[in-house]
Amino acid sequence: MALASIDLDLEVFNGPFDLLLSLVLREEVDLLEVDLAEVVLAYVEHLESTGQLDLEAVTEFLVLIAALLLLKSQLMLPVEEEVPELEAGEAADELLARMLEYHRYRGAAERLRERFEAQRGFLYRSAPLPPHLRRVSVEAAEAVYEPELLSRAVGEMLRTPPPLDLGHVARPAVSLETRLSHLRELLSNRGRFGFDEAVEGADRLTEAVTLFALLELYKAGEATWEQDAPFAPITVSVG
Repeated sequence: MALASIDLDLEVFNGPFDLLLSLVLREEVDLLEVDLAEVVLAYVEHLESTGQLDLEAVTEFLVLIAALLLLKSQLMLPVEEEVPELEAGEAADELLARMLEYHRYRGAAERLRERFEAQRGFLYRSAPLPPHLRRVSVEAAEAVYEPELLSRAVGEMLRTPPPLDLGHVARPAVSLETRLSHLRELLSNRGRFGFDEAVEGADRLTEAVTLFALLELYKAGEATWEQDAPFAPITVSVG
């Protein structure tokens, strides 16, 4: 966002910000009569209206406002010795020098950031040992563990554990074809039945496979079902 796009409506000036800056440097507008607070408020309102935040443009604006505040404060504060007034060219050179100094610092910061990112994988922190550890000698150190207990623990870790016995785990075997045949048989013999009857006494896996088989029959047009309310009994009939 260019600073020239900011329109100001002040008591002593009405127009773009860059024109105000030029007039101040040429001493055609008295800086003491310019309300810099209104300039900042106008810039903030402009940012809110556009909804965009250009960090480079904002930084440039802050640098210019800081320079104007410094010049205005020097004009307002009483001094014992008379300070020679800056001519338009000298004031412009002063602002230009501050901008160049800002760009140098910004370039240096960017260079340091690039170096830091490039060497991120090699960075480490080192610190000296605490004082109480520096006075400890190997000869005076005492073992804090029992060698026999440590060797037994390491040996247990290296030993291959016995295979798990899964004989007590029941593995229900049910296939989709079996449940399809069961549902087709019920439809052929009865024509209409409840889903609870089709899975009576079955485990959860069989119930799930039976429901999947019912969906396959519905997809093929062989069966349909009815359910009056959520969680109500399901009635299966010929499609």
